[in-house]
Amino acid sequence: MTSTFLPDRRTGPADPPPPAAGPDRGRARRRAAHWLTAVGFQIPALVLFLVLVLLPILFALYTAFFRWGGFGMPSDYIGTENFSRLFADPVFLGDLWRCLLLVVLSLALQLPFALAMAVLLNQRMRGRAVYRMLFFAPYVLSEAITGVLFSMIFAPGDGLADQVLGRVGLEGLGGEWFADPSMVMATLFLVMTWKYFGFHMMLYLAGLQSIPKELNEAALIDGANAWQRLRGVTLPLLAPTLRISVFLSVIGAIQLFDLVWVITQGGPDHHSETMAVTLFQFGFKRYQVGYASAISVVMFGISLVFALAYQRFVLRRDLQGATTTMRGGGT
Repeated sequence: MTSTFLPDRRTGPADPPPPAAGPDRGRARRRAAHWLTAVGFQIPALVLFLVLVLLPILFALYTAFFRWGGFGMPSDYIGTENFSRLFADPVFLGDLWRCLLLVVLSLALQLPFALAMAVLLNQRMRGRAVYRMLFFAPYVLSEAITGVLFSMIFAPGDGLADQVLGRVGLEGLGGEWFADPSMVMATLFLVMTWKYFGFHMMLYLAGLQSIPKELNEAALIDGANAWQRLRGVTLPLLAPTLRISVFLSVIGAIQLFDLVWVITQGGPDHHSETMAVTLFQFGFKRYQVGYASAISVVMFGISLVFALAYQRFVLRRDLQGATTTMRGGGT
């Protein structure tokens, strides 16, 4: 018989209560919730990027190794024959040359013109808001409208350009602007400059307005003239904007399609054709989709190599500065 006064040996001391959730556990939960929220917002963008960008690139790379007309699944594997044909094609080699020509003309003429207009319109002058709107308005127009408009302006004989030249006694300078192989690229570049220089001008204006006025005032007090202030103060501080503008201009020249297709469709005799126009001709006119895929792969490769090299050697300092600023702001 067990005495009621003796302790029960089968039961030990009471277990201590579980510790309450500390601040570390709550912080970990909040961090996990924030991470899941960020992932949830990124999933739609990642799905769109996968479906609309990455998968088409991979499919184009795959079909570039086939002789394929665009119907059914590609089955006639030909290896690198499309690429061999591509770099032996005088039309495509001409496309590369014309692309380089547009890049050089853009960097040498279009962008300096846009910079000069931006510097001029950044000064105090009557009606500068109206001038900014007028110069930027062509960029708002679609490429199709711009192409139709300039096809009418440069129409042989009856176009506005020939009429104006005839009125001032320079009718000998007119003619078949888009039909003459020796004039078509120069005329196209004129149209491109009218269409796109306003965009670069607005970029430069935004960069100029971010430069503190005190720096120019200090340079003026020190006796610097306008050219010295432009070279020693404005251009160095505007350099990040200039680098972005150059990048966009080069990529745009590589991918140029709309204006050329609407105005000349690559004529006369391929003298205004670009890589994108050649791609469209073979892919959607001749149904040689495998060959057109090879062109698209080369275009993508050129753009990618240029973008990576430009980021590595030109934009590196800007990106490092942005990263340093973000880190400094977060502390």
